Amino acid sequence: MSYVDGFVLVVPKKKLKAYRAMARLGAQVWKRCGALDYFECMGDDLHPKHAVLTFPKLVKLKPGETVWFSFIVFKSRAHRDRVNAKVMKDPVLTSPRNRKLPMPFDLKRMAYGGFKCIVRG
Repeated sequence: MSYVDGFVLVVPKKKLKAYRAMARLGAQVWKRCGALDYFECMGDDLHPKHAVLTFPKLVKLKPGETVWFSFIVFKSRAHRDRVNAKVMKDPVLTSPRNRKLPMPFDLKRMAYGGFKCIVRG
């Protein structure tokens, strides 16, 4: 079974272009460093009828914002740790140019965690 790092975050709609550029760069770096797959998913159907708690309520979504659910797939937790160590040293991400780019979302409203895959269909 594989291992997944998952993220839920809020992106202001006026910063979508910058976030997409950052996400494309992230996908390239994580895949080059060994991640099996990389997904960035923008909210579309965020108010399902039978949901007890919706993503907009979870993140306290404000007008002009959208929710993103993103995840990176690895072989195992150990593989994730090795890949992420490479990512943190990657010259693309550590370059002064990219380190100075403004963050297109609020890090204080981002949720992150590592997950063991238990069922895969």
